[in-house]
Amino acid sequence: MLKGFFNVPEPVNETVLNYAPGSKERNLLKEAILEARSKIINIPMIINGKEVSSDKKVDIRPPHDHKHILATYSQGEKKHVTDAINAALKAKFGWEDLAWEHRAAIFLKAADLIAGPYRYKLNAATMLGQSKSAYQAEIDSACELIDFLRFNVKYMTEIYKQQPPVSPRGVWNRLEQRPLEGFVFALTPFNFTAIAGNLPTSAAMMGNVVVWKPANTQIYSANVLMEIFREAGLPDGVINLVYVSGPDAGEVIFNHPDFAGIHFTGSTGVFQDIWKTIGNNIHKYKTYPRIVGETGGKDFILIHGSANVEAASTAIVRGAFEYQGQKCSAASRIYVAKSVWPAIKERVLNDLANIKMGPVEDLSNFINAVIDEKSFDKLAKYIDTAKKDKELEIIAGGNYDKSKGYFIEPTIIVTKDPNYVTMCEELFGPVLTIFVYADKDFEKTLEIIDNTSIYALTGAVIAQDRYAIAKATQALRNAAGNFYINDKCTGAVVGQQPFGGARGSGTNDKAGSMINLLRWASPRAIKETFDPPTEYGYPFLGED
Repeated sequence: MLKGFFNVPEPVNETVLNYAPGSKERNLLKEAILEARSKIINIPMIINGKEVSSDKKVDIRPPHDHKHILATYSQGEKKHVTDAINAALKAKFGWEDLAWEHRAAIFLKAADLIAGPYRYKLNAATMLGQSKSAYQAEIDSACELIDFLRFNVKYMTEIYKQQPPVSPRGVWNRLEQRPLEGFVFALTPFNFTAIAGNLPTSAAMMGNVVVWKPANTQIYSANVLMEIFREAGLPDGVINLVYVSGPDAGEVIFNHPDFAGIHFTGSTGVFQDIWKTIGNNIHKYKTYPRIVGETGGKDFILIHGSANVEAASTAIVRGAFEYQGQKCSAASRIYVAKSVWPAIKERVLNDLANIKMGPVEDLSNFINAVIDEKSFDKLAKYIDTAKKDKELEIIAGGNYDKSKGYFIEPTIIVTKDPNYVTMCEELFGPVLTIFVYADKDFEKTLEIIDNTSIYALTGAVIAQDRYAIAKATQALRNAAGNFYINDKCTGAVVGQQPFGGARGSGTNDKAGSMINLLRWASPRAIKETFDPPTEYGYPFLGED
């Protein structure tokens, strides 16, 4: 039992390594990549701490080199989901009764394992399995996940410290934060290993037990994450990792009476279907499930006539094309003032002319492959449609090739119609659309930005004119849950910019903050009276 009020180590954002030529980290990363490519591994599910295989094996291939096999994983079935739920519920009471400092120690150790002995293995797995560059993997699978684990431990202690401010004489009021009654389902995306690690661990940290289903295209690095969690001392059954189809998982989980919550990152359509299913089944559950989701984005950069040209063009190139635009926060629609457009256009095109595209093993490549053939075909279709439209101009890119990997050139479409389809629909790839507005129409453009998309995840304004910045900040207050001034619209850092959006972009429960962890706790207020009344009567009952 608790023998003291403990302070946890003060979290500090993990230092991002730069992987410059000749650096130690570059050489170690290359060794890890070669090691991973040198063999084909078999990846089992992990249920109740045991490796579980199935007869159905599925190949894992790098998106940038789809003829090479990295691994095979065992495709699960509904019975595996049931087994995972049973394992979680079996582990629940021991886990939630474990003192919080021991839970904290497990995840702090996991952070140190990622920062140290597992850094290059996890980064290499993210690069190969999800086609991320060295730097994009470093800021994701290493630094952001380390930050999630360390800062969440700190937030957990701050939540536990929150107590009723008043206990009158003779009474002790206190508050405890219970885990949810049941199990949590973590459904995680392909594009960020950090998100795949954070969604199950943030719920588990608060004493919950979890069934975790990663995207099929992220299983290769998810396997390494589970290896790390187990080495850190995570007890069997607390997080159970299954590789099943979405429908199979949903049919079992959303009909189970002990379903207590979902932690989700993915598409808006899938999230809305899940919400409908939960609503239809609400009478089946022991408790009202927590629904926490971060979904899509159609993220914007607004460039005012007073903008710094170099800052604006850099924000466009990095914001739109890092990790091939496969970030829910990636810039995909740009609104630029006519007066600065020629200079910005020239600089952007010069930058793109110098950018290299190719496999992740060549660390000099800025652009790698999109995640799979389905994504490639969707993006190619949008590009082909744009090529046929005489009202549009493709000023960069427009080419694609999937003979070896799913490569799509960074593509820029210029439109005269701010409501053109690629200004409105989420594409999730390296396709950017630009609308040039007359400087005098700045306020009108603010209205267009606010009303164009169902999403409200990220957005940015670039300007030197403080009145313009103030006006945009106010007018676009509901258009983005993460808003940037004179910066690109990507790159939220744990502990600095809690991340999440509203409208069609999710429940805005802000990953990387105390807000998110509160969703995985169910508070109980306790009042203890030291000298309770012994008679029912009150003074006012006396006769005059």
